[in-house]
Amino acid sequence: MTQQRTTVEINSITINSLLPRVFSGMERDESIASSEVWLKKLKFERGEKILIRAESGKGKSSLLSFIYGRRTDYSGSIDFDSDNIRNIGIGRWCDIRRRSLAWLPQEMALFSELTARDNVRLKNDLTSFRSDEWIEKAFSVLEIDNRIDTPAGILSVGQQQRVAIIRSLCQPMAFLLLDEPVSHLDPRTNRLAASLIEQTLDETGAALITTSVGNNLSVDFDKEIVL
Repeated sequence: MTQQRTTVEINSITINSLLPRVFSGMERDESIASSEVWLKKLKFERGEKILIRAESGKGKSSLLSFIYGRRTDYSGSIDFDSDNIRNIGIGRWCDIRRRSLAWLPQEMALFSELTARDNVRLKNDLTSFRSDEWIEKAFSVLEIDNRIDTPAGILSVGQQQRVAIIRSLCQPMAFLLLDEPVSHLDPRTNRLAASLIEQTLDETGAALITTSVGNNLSVDFDKEIVL
């Protein structure tokens, strides 16, 4: 059950000539020249499902961190609709991250001393988006309901990943950013996670942008882009 649907309206994300500063001076290298992302213009729109494939070290985590505004060490620009995100103030960023951009970082960023349930509730208390019943059902769907009151720090990495997926879905969203969300899941739990994610995309009309180095989320993507 979804309790709140209000979003900060973002209908598109456009990247223009983006390049991480760590790659500065490498513009003519084959690894950069062959990229379908770096130094290119790309537009992501609501409703799309986009897979960004990359080898390790190509900058996939950096790309999502740039879009989320967590890092600014890049040249080029990122626009939400027609607004350059470098011009967005702290207050609006807080609104965007609470009501429009959902993000699951590769490192998951769970609080190890809190239970799995409390890690999810901590996010949901900020957004009031999900009911307790929805949260408990999500744990059951992903087959970790027997770990719901276990401290996150003693869960397996795959269990932590499923907790982090549930947490990422506890907010309104226009774009869902997932960095290697199923890297530690087997094919069956991958499909379970994909189903829960797709239900949320259907509810919100959000776009999905996810990265992978090989173990892809089990959804039908509209676009596959090589970083």
